[in-house]
Amino acid sequence: MQHRSRYATCAGLEIHYTEWGWQNTATVIAWHGLARTGRDMDELAAHLCSRYRVICPDTVGRGLSQWSADPGNEYHNLFYARLAAELMDQLQIDSAHWVGTSMGGAIGTVCAGGLAQPQLKSRIKSLLLNDNAPRLSELALQRIRAYAGNPPTFSTMAQMQAFFREVYKPFGWLGDEQWLRLTETSARRLSDGRLTPHYDPAMVRQFIDHPNDYELWTHYDAIDIPVLCLRGAESDLVLPDAVDEMMQRGPALRGLTRVVEVQGCGHAPALNVPDQLELVASFIAQHD
Repeated sequence: MQHRSRYATCAGLEIHYTEWGWQNTATVIAWHGLARTGRDMDELAAHLCSRYRVICPDTVGRGLSQWSADPGNEYHNLFYARLAAELMDQLQIDSAHWVGTSMGGAIGTVCAGGLAQPQLKSRIKSLLLNDNAPRLSELALQRIRAYAGNPPTFSTMAQMQAFFREVYKPFGWLGDEQWLRLTETSARRLSDGRLTPHYDPAMVRQFIDHPNDYELWTHYDAIDIPVLCLRGAESDLVLPDAVDEMMQRGPALRGLTRVVEVQGCGHAPALNVPDQLELVASFIAQHD
């Protein structure tokens, strides 16, 4: 099934999302990483859409969503959770499974904990964290902050694709057509005709104005639904000690947390190959 492109206004901002399997009632929200777009979730959505309605938003400031005029106050996880709550209301989503890559996992943790958006606590049925944890490596965050805040420019799409193939090598295996689509859906033209990644560079203000935004233990401890953490075996962002702590507190104390290491990947598994797709699908089906 093909997706359809849709827009909604949430917190006064126009949010773009793709929708798959719209004939279904059971819903999955698949939320992308920091400098990415919802189109990263195409393979996963295509895999799930025979059974689920799959919503893949572009976070404000990314992809086709509006850029914020107030980046210091709107590019951070609590505001993104507000966008998620309003989007679910507008789309009449009473309950959903949440799959979040990196930043998308952090947003899901905030939503599922219910401390920032209490109305969502009973509406998130399960939470899958794709290479995300309530504490992230500071060195890796510095690396991400450095490249995300200074997006490069390219003369051709071929140059941009070569850049993405190198930078996103930790995603694991992608076919040639997948690399091309990732590049095309990640590109925008500047006024001089050059290409650059399709996000607002000011989104890096999250790390400046909200330096502890990814310290999420309080939210994680409030979660009382099943959690699956997929950790890239070579990830430099989610370190083993953070995973160990996840297994000693919060939902893990109620037997609700499980961790699976995904071999051949760093930060973050692309969720595009059969074994990864089946991990996600079986986890959702188990708790549907």
